[in-house]
Amino acid sequence: MSESLIRRPRHGRHWWHGDTTGLRLARHSLTLVALAVVLVPFADLAVLTRDPWAELGRIAQGLAWPAWGRLESPLEALGLTVAVALWGTLGGIVLGFPLALLFAHSRLVRAGCAFVRAIHELFWALLFLQVFGLSAATALMALAIPYAGIFAKVYAEILEQIPAAPSDALPQGAGRLSRFLYAELPLAWTRLAAYTRYRFECALRASVLLGFVGLPTLGFQLETAFREGRYHEAGAVLWLFYLLIASLPWWGHRRMIPLLALGGALLLGPWPALEGGLLWRFVSQDIWPPALLEGDWRGLIAWLARIPDLGPAIGNTLLLGLLGSVGALLVALTLWPLACRHFGNPATRLAGRGLLVFLRSTPELMLAFFFLLLLGPSLLPAWLALALHNGALIAFLVARHADAITPGMPGINATGRLAYELLPRLYPGMLALLYYRAEVILRETAILGMLGVATLGYYIDANFEYLMFDVAFFLLLVTAALNIAVDALSRRLRPQETAIIDDPCQR
Repeated sequence: MSESLIRRPRHGRHWWHGDTTGLRLARHSLTLVALAVVLVPFADLAVLTRDPWAELGRIAQGLAWPAWGRLESPLEALGLTVAVALWGTLGGIVLGFPLALLFAHSRLVRAGCAFVRAIHELFWALLFLQVFGLSAATALMALAIPYAGIFAKVYAEILEQIPAAPSDALPQGAGRLSRFLYAELPLAWTRLAAYTRYRFECALRASVLLGFVGLPTLGFQLETAFREGRYHEAGAVLWLFYLLIASLPWWGHRRMIPLLALGGALLLGPWPALEGGLLWRFVSQDIWPPALLEGDWRGLIAWLARIPDLGPAIGNTLLLGLLGSVGALLVALTLWPLACRHFGNPATRLAGRGLLVFLRSTPELMLAFFFLLLLGPSLLPAWLALALHNGALIAFLVARHADAITPGMPGINATGRLAYELLPRLYPGMLALLYYRAEVILRETAILGMLGVATLGYYIDANFEYLMFDVAFFLLLVTAALNIAVDALSRRLRPQETAIIDDPCQR
């Protein structure tokens, strides 16, 4: 054999030092998995219940035979869930759309949007709960403020992808608003509308979760029934939630929005009486350390030293975020072929799609609550919830992308089609989706502390409960900083050789 045909590594470079797309993706994936394997022994993954299978059987019976007649005011809770989601989404659009026009030109706007979206809706609810109480104002602001930051970022990214030719064809001197209305909005409208519909579906899940802090949505009835062991009632509430999500294409049509908005406005009252002095005191004094307001820097250092277990809480948050991300990747690799047209038969594909819709429609907090009852308080329920929900979401998008691919090697068996045709073309997009979800996974990791998992969310919830607003707000700032840092890191690591990332609904 000619020596010229033999490719020898030069200067001691091995295969993992290559610059090809496949090798870069392999290094990313193996590094993530190896890091997770090394750190798993530091995670508390113990099963702390005596008989989890018996508990699982009781929960399964509740889902199989829901007690519809025992629900208290289910239609009112259902209507309030929709009303909060709709008006919270509309508030996010009103606040976020103008920011999207300034997003690319203002570092201050980008930093502000990154901060507000880095804090989870439930944490915003805990913050506003101290001022507005258990009211619609708390729920709407908890959704509208982080959604404004999300809408600003995604709308801006969509507008940046619009071709410049129509805008350049306008007469000289045309203002920014004219260029937007006549050259950009018509071309971007379809994608803007698609993302808005997706964000409204997210708002429905978030509206349910607001019940976990006491707001009377479906989540309040679900949490109460589960905690008291009334699994047949909990099963009825869960089925109501899944029916609500499944029927969204019918009742959530754009022609129904004015009617839904009007009906929702009637359900949201009564509104709380806002005391300006109380609000100003909360914003200017209660959430800040007294030593900071007094300029006492030694006292501030002593205040910081009294904050308990900050290091372990940050460590658990980051560790759970890493394990959740790796788990989501493994779940996505396992589940996406179940819903792909290139594998199985119509019955198995229908079952696979049903499983993915079930897992991606169930918020992480609800899944973690379920596993917490089953397995006891440890990081294990949270890990399972993060991996299953985010893995199913990634698998759903990957399967949809795979359905549009026409295989080029007819006659090859399913294993060969998966290994040699589809997976090499899909994996860059899958990894990019995982990096897009990294920020979301870390946000969800923090709020899972509200269920007793020792992440930052556990201490945030506890300090709000004990009215220690200055410590709670400081921990919120720490959480936001971690999310911003992880988002920046994921952008650097994200593969660019993919078409899937053009779908804004993944964000």
